[in-house]
Amino acid sequence: MKKLLITVMILALTALSIGLLVACEPKNTQEETYEIALITDVGNIDDKSFNEGAWNGVKQYAEGANKTYAYYRPSEDTTEARVETIGNAIRNGAKVIVCPGYLFEEAVYAVQTQYPNVMFLLLDGEPHNADYSDKKTESNVNCILYKEEQSGYLAGYAAVMDGYRNLGFLGGMDVPAVVRFGHGYVQGAEAAAAELDLNPGDVTMKYWYSGVFWPTDDVASKMSSWYTTGTDVVFACGGGVYLSAIDAAKTANKKMIGVDVDQYASTGNDPVFISSAMKGLTASVVQALTSLYANGGTWNTERAGKTLHLGAAEGGVGLPTEGASWGFTTFTIAQYNALFAKLVDGTIVVNDAINVRPATTLVAVTYEND
Repeated sequence: MKKLLITVMILALTALSIGLLVACEPKNTQEETYEIALITDVGNIDDKSFNEGAWNGVKQYAEGANKTYAYYRPSEDTTEARVETIGNAIRNGAKVIVCPGYLFEEAVYAVQTQYPNVMFLLLDGEPHNADYSDKKTESNVNCILYKEEQSGYLAGYAAVMDGYRNLGFLGGMDVPAVVRFGHGYVQGAEAAAAELDLNPGDVTMKYWYSGVFWPTDDVASKMSSWYTTGTDVVFACGGGVYLSAIDAAKTANKKMIGVDVDQYASTGNDPVFISSAMKGLTASVVQALTSLYANGGTWNTERAGKTLHLGAAEGGVGLPTEGASWGFTTFTIAQYNALFAKLVDGTIVVNDAINVRPATTLVAVTYEND
């Protein structure tokens, strides 16, 4: 009987001890929340392109201002998935949503009135419905567009001034931003050819939209064909599509021009990229978030319901000039700075039309989608 009583007492004490230990364990009674959220465009957060440039802006601001932040990736490439992902971020505490890319135009159109107290930053687009019959930007949305034609112009001009004569333009989908990059590239090449007093046809350009923003075997095969038939440098413009050209460029010992961000580091120590036609993605996100929080967490009158157009004058576009990212050998940084200044003061005006191809008399352009 005594043995039974002792056993019962031991079991009771053990249970009590376990109960006390469990009760003393710290418990996460509320899921961790994130105040600033970025929803990724097609591709990953480390795409060395649009997603990564915008994400770096979120990180830079949030860490400096001691704000929580996170990114979310839609389950698929649809407006419905983007809307769902935006909702998930908001339920997880997001007060600010950064949406990088024109693919978010319909999604932001749908959610801007559904979440009036959430601030949206839409890069490279403006909200509209599916058939474009209605376009509206509510006061909780700030849109930023970039003057890609200026950045493309700088790249085309620099390439020809540096001695490249057989150029290529590899676009992703022929959406406005990509078209402006390409048309600017043509105009820059034409301007440099005129300045160098070259003859018609001395500079050639193959121009093609792949129809995708990601690497494919078909794109890789075409780039290999371009390089092996004489193309010296390809301006690869459109998210991850540049990955289809890298191996071909390395094999042929030829060059590339990157886009959106400085893509030099994406190939390690192998200097495939001579430059990148950049947008000021990181800086513009930091500026927008700084402005937002300085105004108490809402957009001020210059941004609320408005679209900003950022070009050279606003620090929104340019080529990288730091260290090994400057891959030109005869075109100098001083020459570049002089050219850039002319864009800033309006001496040079680059046509931003997307429905009319640039007129050329010196550069022979072959449009391979025809």
